[in-house]
Amino acid sequence: MKNSIYFVAVLMLSSLIGKAQQTPAPAQSEPIVIEGATAHLGNGEVIENALIIFEGGKISFVGPATTKIDRKGKQIKGKGKHVYPGIIAPSTSLGLLEIDAVRATDDQDELGEMIPHIRSLIAYNAESKVVETMRPNGVLLGQIAPKGGRISGTSSIVQFDAWNWEDAAVKEDDGIHLRWPNTFRQGRVWMGEERGYQPNDKYQENVSEVDLFMKNAKAYGDGKGEDVNPAFAAMQGCFEGSQKLYIYADGEKEIIDGITLAKKAGVKKVVLVGGYHAYKVTDFLKKNKVPVLVQFT
Repeated sequence: MKNSIYFVAVLMLSSLIGKAQQTPAPAQSEPIVIEGATAHLGNGEVIENALIIFEGGKISFVGPATTKIDRKGKQIKGKGKHVYPGIIAPSTSLGLLEIDAVRATDDQDELGEMIPHIRSLIAYNAESKVVETMRPNGVLLGQIAPKGGRISGTSSIVQFDAWNWEDAAVKEDDGIHLRWPNTFRQGRVWMGEERGYQPNDKYQENVSEVDLFMKNAKAYGDGKGEDVNPAFAAMQGCFEGSQKLYIYADGEKEIIDGITLAKKAGVKKVVLVGGYHAYKVTDFLKKNKVPVLVQFT
């Protein structure tokens, strides 16, 4: 009887393991044609009675259904349906954090302050139960970004239908993430301070630390020394223009200070993340050609 129980338990465990992860879709074997649906292009344009064709896993045509074009492959009647582009989740910790209370499942926050060489991609868990919920809700890709330290590390773009991080990678090491210091901070009640926001007396000191790191990283790239510094080496893409620097800032002063310092240091491409008060400095952002990823509206 005991052996029978063990046998049943093993069968149940095997069944659970077999269903532990959603199976990624196979490569597209033939063209797919959706005709008659309403297509929302993502730029504000809407095509009623649209024709959408997929080939080789990519959209090869979107236009009116009246267009004269070869309609070979699988046909899908879309009348009465709406087709939307997939959503991309920027600056997310999906796949880096499973359960807050379990430290072993938390790879979003590494030790250190200036750690641009920390790559989120190699820690990304494609088997995450949280990641599995994304595609059914229309979120197809994400920018997996670390969150620790002042310069948190390097993000990568992944798609959420993969066996592992190698299969998931769409664009590796797309940018570095800088958490700009705040001019105000929450009062530390446990230290006898008043509740609410207090001026950050160390703001200028924090800014100087970032400034010094940037200058040293730029000098490292310009020099011909034999010593290898992984943190400085990781910043070179920002100076060369192959990577973006994502600056997290909300206040007017923080936004202006962060972007000004980055540009002065020689960073080619800057993106503002957060930007709660970005509307107050729109002229400054336009002048410096800085796009904004708004987190709260």
